[in-house]
Amino acid sequence: MPRILIAALVLLCCATTAEAKLVPLPPQPAGVAWPTQDWTVGEPRVDMAALNAAMDDAFGRKIPQLGETREVVIIQGGRLVHEQYAPGYTKDTRLVSWSMAKSVTQALVGVAVQQGLVNIDAPMGSPHWRANDRRAQIPWRTWLQMTDGQRYLEIGAPSVTASDAARKLFGPGRFDVARWCSGLPIIHDPGTHWNYNSCGIVLTTDALTRKVVPAAPSASSRREQMLAWMRTSFFDVIGMRTAQPEFDSQGLFYGSALVYANAREFAKFGLLYMRDGVWDGRRVLPEGWVDYARTQGAGTNSDGYGAGWWLNPQDGPGRPRRVLMDTGGRDGFSAQGHEGQITLVVPSKDLIIVRLGLIAETPDAWDKLYDWMGRVGSAFPAAQQSTTP
Repeated sequence: MPRILIAALVLLCCATTAEAKLVPLPPQPAGVAWPTQDWTVGEPRVDMAALNAAMDDAFGRKIPQLGETREVVIIQGGRLVHEQYAPGYTKDTRLVSWSMAKSVTQALVGVAVQQGLVNIDAPMGSPHWRANDRRAQIPWRTWLQMTDGQRYLEIGAPSVTASDAARKLFGPGRFDVARWCSGLPIIHDPGTHWNYNSCGIVLTTDALTRKVVPAAPSASSRREQMLAWMRTSFFDVIGMRTAQPEFDSQGLFYGSALVYANAREFAKFGLLYMRDGVWDGRRVLPEGWVDYARTQGAGTNSDGYGAGWWLNPQDGPGRPRRVLMDTGGRDGFSAQGHEGQITLVVPSKDLIIVRLGLIAETPDAWDKLYDWMGRVGSAFPAAQQSTTP
C-alpha cells in the first residue's frame, strides 16, 4: 500500500475520535540543535524553588512512597534544562524500561508503516493461529490500543504467581514468548473493552519481526537482522545509540518490556513524539502517528490509554485506574513502566520529564509518583513563554 495512503488512514482514524481536544505539537525552536549527538544545555524557565523542593523530596527520600529515584532528565523547548542522578548513577547509566518498551514498540510499528511494510488496519495474524481463528482477524490498530479482547491478567493480579506477566517472562512462556501468548483466548469482542495486555504487544512485535525479517535460518539470525533494522531505522536516527533491546531464545524482541537506555536517551524518544514523529527534517513516523498514540482508544471502560501510550484523562483521575499527572493541563501523555519508569511528554509546555528508579508496585506508590510528576511539570510555564531561542 502506498505510504501516502497509509498516512491518510492514520489521519482518518484520529480525525474521527478526540483529535479536536489534542494540543498542537510544537516544532523544534529555531536555533536549537537536534540532540542526535548530544543535548543543547539551557537555563530553565521555571519556579526554581518548586523544582528544587520536588527534587529534594525525591532524591532525599522525604516521601517514602517515591522509593529510590535514580535518574531525572528534563527537556524544555528542546534543551536539556535539568538532570540529576542518585549516588552510583550517571548520565551514561542504562536502566531498564520495563513497559516503556510498549511505547517503543508503537514507534517501531510506525516506522514500518512509514516504510510501507505494515498496514495497521489489516489483520495482524500469527502463524500460531488458523486462518479462521477470530484472533487472526484483529487488526494491528486494535492490538496497539489494547482493545483486542484477549484474556490477560497483569494489573490487579493478586500475586506475582497469578500474574500472566510473570508466567510470560519467567514461567512457561519464557522460552517462546509469542507461542505462549498466542494461546490466550478472546473473552471480549475486539474493539470494545480495554485491558492492559503485555501479551498483545508481544504478538505485535512477533508480527512486526515477520514483516521486517520474512525468513531467517536461525533464532540468532532473526535477532541480528531485527536488531540491525531497529538500529538503522530508529535508534541511531534519533541518537539512542546505546539503547539495548532484549530478545527471547527464539530471537524475538520482547516488545512489551526490556529496553535498556539512560534517561537522556529516553528523553530523545520523548522528543520524537513531541515533534510529531519528525527528527531533524526526516519524517521517522507517519503523519498522524503521534496523534494516534495520544488519542483515546475504542474501549468504553477506559479513558487513560491511547495506542502504546498512557493519557491524562479529560475529566477525573482516570478509569479503570488513576493515570492523572496534573502538570497544569490535561494534554500530557506518557510511556510508563514497572516500578516507576516514566517518560512524560507535555506539548502545551514543550516539556519532557524522564524519571527512572524504583517504587513499590502499589496504588499508593503510583499515586505519589503521579503527584510528584505533576508537581515538577507545574513548576514550568506554558510553551509560548519557554521556547523562544
